[in-house]
Order: sequence, then structure tokens, then C-alpha cells
Amino acid sequence: MIPVMEFRQFSEQQPAFRVLKPWWDVFTDYLSVIMLMIGVFGCTLQVMQDKIICLPQRTPLSPENTSEVEIKSLLHLQSNASAPPREMTGLKTDLDLQQYSFINQMCYEKALHWYAKYFPYLVLIHTLVFMVCSNFWFKFPGSSSKIEHFISMLVKCFDSPWTTRALSEVSGENPEEKDHKKSGTSRSNIAVSPGEGSLEKTQSLRSIPEKIVVDKPSASVLDKKEGEQAKALFEKVKKFRLHVEEGDILYLMYVRQTVFKVFKFLLIIAYNSSLVNKVRNRVRCEVEIQDMTGYKNFECNHTMAHLFSKLSYCYLCLVAVYGLTSLYTSYWLFYRSLKEYSFEYVRQETGINDIPDVKNDFAFMLHMIDQYDPLYSKRFAVFLSEVSENKLKQLNLNHEWTAEKLRQRLQTNPNNRLELQLFMLPGLPDTVFELTELQSLKLEIINNVTIPASISQLEGLQELSLYQCSLKLHTTATSFLKENLKVLRVKFDDNRELPNWMYGLRNLEELYLTGSLSPDASKNIVLESLREMKCLKTLSLKSNLTKIPQSIVDVSSHLQRLYLQNDGTKLVMLNNLKKIANLIELELVRCDLERIPHAIFSLTSLQELDLKENNLRSIEEILSFQHLRKLTCLKLWYNGIMYIPEHIKKLGSLERLYFSHNKIEILPSHLFLCNKLRYLDLSNNDIRFIPPEIGVLQSLQYFSVTYNKIENLPDELFFCKKLKTLKLGKNSLSILSPKISYLALLTYLDLKGNHFECLPQELGSCRALKRSGLIVEETLFETLPSDVRDQMKAE
Repeated sequence: MIPVMEFRQFSEQQPAFRVLKPWWDVFTDYLSVIMLMIGVFGCTLQVMQDKIICLPQRTPLSPENTSEVEIKSLLHLQSNASAPPREMTGLKTDLDLQQYSFINQMCYEKALHWYAKYFPYLVLIHTLVFMVCSNFWFKFPGSSSKIEHFISMLVKCFDSPWTTRALSEVSGENPEEKDHKKSGTSRSNIAVSPGEGSLEKTQSLRSIPEKIVVDKPSASVLDKKEGEQAKALFEKVKKFRLHVEEGDILYLMYVRQTVFKVFKFLLIIAYNSSLVNKVRNRVRCEVEIQDMTGYKNFECNHTMAHLFSKLSYCYLCLVAVYGLTSLYTSYWLFYRSLKEYSFEYVRQETGINDIPDVKNDFAFMLHMIDQYDPLYSKRFAVFLSEVSENKLKQLNLNHEWTAEKLRQRLQTNPNNRLELQLFMLPGLPDTVFELTELQSLKLEIINNVTIPASISQLEGLQELSLYQCSLKLHTTATSFLKENLKVLRVKFDDNRELPNWMYGLRNLEELYLTGSLSPDASKNIVLESLREMKCLKTLSLKSNLTKIPQSIVDVSSHLQRLYLQNDGTKLVMLNNLKKIANLIELELVRCDLERIPHAIFSLTSLQELDLKENNLRSIEEILSFQHLRKLTCLKLWYNGIMYIPEHIKKLGSLERLYFSHNKIEILPSHLFLCNKLRYLDLSNNDIRFIPPEIGVLQSLQYFSVTYNKIENLPDELFFCKKLKTLKLGKNSLSILSPKISYLALLTYLDLKGNHFECLPQELGSCRALKRSGLIVEETLFETLPSDVRDQMKAE
């Protein structure tokens, strides 16, 4: 007998694939096994037993139907009539065994109906087709690879410790009740800060405590290996989802194989029902073999007809059940939306509200999984949640960045505040909020940053810098920052990185924004009203504005410093400047200005003006600066200014003047009538001569004419006895006057890049000048007397 196990290859699949076999596929598989046993049993009987037994049928003799052979046979019998009679039973046929075998074979081939002959083989073939068809989508290359990847991820997600942790931590308790219980003390009390509507989804895993590393560093935290495995699973699920949701090949393959099974069921029922009555016990056989056997008509018995008849009816019943099951499968496929899968019940049960719905093949496989066990989908959904992923990253982050490690990174920033800088981390470690001494927090390129309520522990925090970070705040954190934050720096590329909560920082004193802004909301990011910032004194905008935003006017009553760096975009409309009457400092850098804006002349409180990197050619308007009696610093550097007008003498209050990196050739003597000048930078121009009137500047402490074409220095320069910094490098000087000794306070002298042959020994009289402050070629330094060199080298 043929063993059934020989046919297992037709339906064999990996054991893990069973999760994609709903109850109807399992049921039809068992039906296929029973039908296969029927086919194998029938085939075995066909091989091992006689198929048909035939006997000749006698007919009366007559001249018409008696052949010559039969006549001779009768004559032979008559001639032997005188012989002694033998005892006989039954009818005598005079046929031997070989003739019977021949007759049986001939009648089997000629008289027996084909259905009766091949019934077991038909059952076997149909069953094998059913078995192949039921598992074809597991074998087809286009679908099997996706199924293997999905099953592999599903099993890992099901067994992942992170899944168990996430679902166990999320109890069925109502989130509002939980928040009420933990109000004011727990970090899990998450709320949406003003204007931050996108924060609602972060309420999903609120019951997972945030003080994990601090409170329970050993028992409640995943170990590093488990955390990394879970992190890798999140990435795999994300990429697999993007890949599988693009098509529906799995759905189509399953639909096609189901439709094929229904069609085959109808075909089998149709022809089997009409032919099952052809299986009979008695069969009449008429074969033209009289010349070999003496008989033409035979009566045959189909030995297995009774058994085959019963088996055929049994087979029809099994096929009918199989077909009805396939029809139910078809109904399930066509009358349910299997290309869309909603995790609504999981969201309601677990509280993980950001689990996305899926579509196409991803949705279809999850529907199939639900037929096996809905728990698989529930546990798998944890790895589709962005909040769950962020929580895992947070755990790993807390594990890696301990408070001690962060404390080692503390530095003092230019504002003399103790600062912690974090760059390109996957999140913000909770341990940051244990550094109670922290005064400034700088975050760069960190996505999905969540500031918890525990920030209130940082009582000394006054400065916050966010460079390309999307930030979310808890309610308590928002209140804390409103009261304590003094300085905010934000560098943004899109609207998500420009936090809406910053407009409510009522105690903020300094705001620095870097990014693309526009007064037109349809074109770019808009700077909203700043009227809530009642204490704002300094505002810096590095952007591409075409006019002064109205939002700046909202703080005009108390704004003292305005810095606009426009990245080369032409700033056209500056009328709003007139409304900011209390400005002390104004910076208009790279605004493509061709003239000094007239609006500036209305700022009577202005003390410092910077017009760096514009397209200024002429500054005749400088005369109007005489109305700005408090102006002490004027920066006109990095422009294309050709000359300095005589009106410069009207600016008697100037103390610092920057004319570097222009195209000035002649210095007017009127320039030196600004006798309060302490700082004068004329470097990187085309100046050839310094007027002797420079000696009037008795308050001058810094003077730079590097990168010019000066050949001689007036002796009057050395009458500026308060000079501490003198930069004469990269000129055409050949002689340094001994009167350099008058500059007793000189600490920095740049002579490099000139044509000096030697240095005067009077440099030794500049007691404050050391070797580090003397910028000169080493060979030229050696021309000084040894005692002068030793004096300069001495610390």
C-alpha cells in the first residue's frame, strides 16, 4: 500500500506559517488528507486485487451462428461419447486459465466504464491539486518572501521583552483618572502646551514611568542587548510596512487560489454526480474473440464496484463540504474590507493612541493573523507605534547617558553660564534633569524632544538653545519656562522646529531666531505676535525678510537691541523701524542696502549701528547721524565705500568706528575731529597716507590699517599715548620711528608683511609689549638688541 506521507511535499510548509492559516484552511487541509486516503486506498486496491472476473455466455447453436471450429468441436465430443462418463459440476466451457485472463483484460478495457476504472486516480489527482492550491501562496516567489519576513518579524515582536513591558505597563486604567492621581508630581502627566496641538498623541504611553533609570536602574530597565534588538525590530517593521503596503500580491494570490478551488469543486461535483451510477457490479461484455475462445458474449463481475461506489459517494460528500468551506472563504474575501486594517480596538484597549491603520498586503496578513489569534496583532501593534518607539529610545538613552556622564560635559558658555550641549542624540535623556546646577541647555539636531515636568528641578536654568529640534512640552514644563527662561535661541528649517509655545514666554529677555521667515503665510513660516513677551529686550533674526515684521513693532516699547541678518535678501521696507524708538543697538547685516535707511535717523536712543556686508557705495547720509547724539559705535565694514565724507566730523560722540574691507583710498583730516574715538579700524582698504591730524585722537586705544598701501607713518601717530593695539601689517612700510617708545601702554603690535630691515631698539621702552604681542618675522625680531629681546620674552 502506498504510504500517505509520500504526498506530504505537496502541502508541506514551514511550521511558523500556521499563523497565516485560518480555521477554514486547516479544516480543508484535514478534508484533503481524508480524500487523499480514499484515493490512495482505491489505487492500492486497483494494483493488488483482480479488477474484473468474466465468464462466457452460452448461445443456442444454429447453422447461421455455428462456426467450423465449433462444429469440429461437437464432432469430437460425439466421437468420445462412448467413453466412460466423468462426474462434472457446472457448465463446461473448455477454456483454460490464460484464455480467462485474456478475456478479463479485454472486457476490462472494452466494456468497463472509464469512471469505474479511473475513479481512485481521479480522486488522487484532484486531492493533490487541492493541496497544492491551498498552499500555493506560501510557495510562489513573489509572495513567499514577504510572508517569511512577516512571520519572522511577527514571532520576534511577539516574544520581545519590550512588547511585554509596553503592554504590561499600559494598564486598562482610564488616562484621565491616571492623570488626576498623579497631577503635579508625576512626569507621566502629559499635556499639550499652548499652540502645540500635535502633542496629543504623546498621551498614549503615559503610564510608563519616565524616572526609570533614576528610580529603578536594574529591575525595570531592559538590558542593552534587548534594547538594541527592540530598536532593530522597530526599523525592520517600519521598512517592511513601507515595502508591503505598496502592493496587494498576497491578497490577489489568496483570492485566485480560493476562486480556483471553488471552480474545481463545482467541476468535480458536476461530473461525479452524473457518473457515480456507472460503477456497477455486473457488466455485459461483447468482444470479437470467437476464433480464440469460441465465445463472443461474456458476463463480467467488477470485483471492487461495490466498494468504489461507496467511496465515490463518500468522496462527493467530502468535496461538497470542501466546496462549501471554499464558498464561505470567498464570501469572507469579497464582502469584507481586507485591504484595510484598523487597530482601533488595540488603541482603546492599550491606550497607545498613535498606532496607525495599515492597508493592502500588510492589512490582509493581519486579518489572517486575527483568524489564528488576535493576540499576535495586538503585540505586533506595539512596534507600529511612534510613541512606543520613542519610549524605547528613551529607555536606551537613559541607560547610556547617566547623570555622571552628562556632568562631565558641562562647560561655561560665553555668557558665563554653566552649559550642557547635546548633539544628534535620538532623544533627550531624563538624567539631564538631575543636573540641578545647569544654567544653559543647548540641543542640536535632536528630533522628537519632549521636555517633561521634571525640568522644574533645574531652578537655575535661564538659557535654552534649540538648533533644528522639534520640541514638545508638558504643561508643567511650559509654566516653568514662562517664569524662568531668560534667553531662547532657535534655529529652524520648518514650522515644526519653530515652537508655538515660545510666544507665551512672558519673562524672556533675549530671543534669537535663525531660519526662513516670511510675512506671507502661504509662502513660508510666519513670525507671530510677540506682544506676550513683556520683558523682551534683545531680538535677533537671521532670515530672509523683505520688510520689518509687524510682530517686532508689538514689542517696540521695551525692545532695546535688534539684530537682522538677511542672508543677502534685499530689505526694502524699513518704515517700522521708526516705531521702535527705544532701540540702543541696531544691526542690519547682509540686507542688500545701497543707502543708509532714513528710518534709522529717527532712533534718537541709538548707541550702536552695524551695517555690515551691504552694498553701500556712498554714505553722504551720514550727516543725519548728528541727530543721534548717543551714537557711540558705527560699523560700516564689508561694503564698497569709496570715500569718507567730511560730514563725519559731525559725529562727535563716536567712540568706535569700523571702516574695514571697503575701497577707501584717502583719509580726510576731518575724520580725526571725532576726538572721542577709542577704536578705529581701517584695514583692508587702499589707503596710502595717514594724515598727521591723527595725533588729535588722544583717546585712541585700537588702530588698525593692515592690508593697505601705506609707505610712511606720521610721527603724530605716536602721540596717541593710550594706544594698546597697533596693527600695521601687510603694508609698504620700511622705517619704524623711534618714537614708538611713546606708546608705553602698547600690548599688541603687528608689523608683519612690510619692508623693514631692522627694528628700533626703542621698542624696549614699550614695557607692556611682550613677544607674543609682537607680530613680526623672526629674522626681523633678531635685529633687536639682546636685552630688548630678553625683556620681551620674559613673562
